[in-house]
Amino acid sequence: MPHSLKAVVREAHSTPFFEAAAEGRLLLRFSPSSGEWSEPAARVCSVTQADDLEWREASGAGSVVSWTVKPGRATDERPAVPTVVGIVELEEGPWLPLQLPDVDPTDLAVGRAVRVQWVQPEGSEHLPVAVLA
Repeated sequence: MPHSLKAVVREAHSTPFFEAAAEGRLLLRFSPSSGEWSEPAARVCSVTQADDLEWREASGAGSVVSWTVKPGRATDERPAVPTVVGIVELEEGPWLPLQLPDVDPTDLAVGRAVRVQWVQPEGSEHLPVAVLA
């Protein structure tokens, strides 16, 4: 499990997302009027601003757009471990910032295929991360 993910708890808007996440499914927001997909936190369509968003299951497949490596801090319990965070463009279109656990940054390239998987930090909802496909 990625060591730097903090506990996240749901609120009313995010309940469908986290219920699906617990089942290993990725939900995004979809606007039937525009046919556009938006990120899970969206309240209106990110392309057209339409307010008819509904939850729809996404493929979980995507590709790396960009990434950064955040240096880790050593603790008494473990050595410093860097955290790789990427911007992933999902097949459906939205971009999500996702941690890429256990990835050597030298294995990354723009366009590298990834899939969403789920982790559950202690006391948290299931959270999406990206793994190399």
